[in-house]
Amino acid sequence: MPALIIDGHPDPDSLGSAIASRYASAYGDADVLALRDLDFDPHLHAGYARTQPFEPDLEEAWNAMLRADHIVVVTPIWWSATPALLSGFFDRVLLPRLAFRFSRRGFPVGMLAGRSGRLIVTTDSPRLYLAFRGDPTVKAVRTGTLEYCGIRPVMVTRIGPVRTSTAERRAAWLERIEATAVRDARRVGRSAPSRERRAQRLARIPSRQRGPGPRVHARGHGKGDQRPER
Repeated sequence: MPALIIDGHPDPDSLGSAIASRYASAYGDADVLALRDLDFDPHLHAGYARTQPFEPDLEEAWNAMLRADHIVVVTPIWWSATPALLSGFFDRVLLPRLAFRFSRRGFPVGMLAGRSGRLIVTTDSPRLYLAFRGDPTVKAVRTGTLEYCGIRPVMVTRIGPVRTSTAERRAAWLERIEATAVRDARRVGRSAPSRERRAQRLARIPSRQRGPGPRVHARGHGKGDQRPER
């Protein structure tokens, strides 16, 4: 079943980008959406007060999310948050009445239900330090973003510390990512909706929100992340 791997790292030579490529290759039926290659305004200028139309690249990205049975987000942790590029993508794409709505009692209802997810974070900090800090980035993306929009379960893979890692260590991490992708593909294949049901769901989506698939970006070999990943 199709998977979409969202590469949220601004640097194409980063370890995170290599992780996205390796995961997609091992998963099989998967596309990589490298946000750095998209042409869009990451600023939601008026919040939700008025509509800010999708640029063509954002519309393709949204269509790809609708088609996917499994959504993977790969991001570094910078300043206990994600890069502005990824945050801006979430702001622009995950909109009310598209990705979520509110019940009569005011509770959020995710509209991307029926999809599983995985969050892969790279960091320069030891895992114990992140746990001591409360793991804010993981909570924000897994719970406050993906699960909020109905994607569940969302599993988490933590990679690091990157800054002091050797080439051998990074190679081992990529092998771990490959094994994780194979397991995810098997699990999603057992639980995902059939292609017929997927086609029926897409048929109920307005044609403006459908369209050609996302661009499949080249899957290169990454180097270690060179920028601080706190």
